[in-house]
Amino acid sequence: MIVAGIGCRKGCPAAAIEALLQAAEARAGAAVDLLASAAFKAGEAGLLAVAERRGLRLQFADRDALVAVAGRCPSLPSAAALHHHGVPSVAEAAALAIAGPEATLILPRLTGAGATCALARTP
Repeated sequence: MIVAGIGCRKGCPAAAIEALLQAAEARAGAAVDLLASAAFKAGEAGLLAVAERRGLRLQFADRDALVAVAGRCPSLPSAAALHHHGVPSVAEAAALAIAGPEATLILPRLTGAGATCALARTP
């Protein structure tokens, strides 16, 4: 199973998230099976719209789960995520946290217009 971790700015449009998700799938050569994000993004309309359009489940990781997997995230910490939410990563950490303890990151953080995406594979 491929889990896409998504981070986004407040009010990020669905089109921007979808474009980044498509780019991630193309780069990894794999289709996404599940979307993941941080619990503090649960009300983001763009994120919810992408999940609905694609017919994918969207699961949220709480702050503790994101921090717990931070050491497995290869990208430099996100200054914005640290400043606004106290977590070093949203996309990579959400993908890993939701995919499980034995998951591997197959695509590190990609950035787009107001959003980030990373892909993890479950064993």
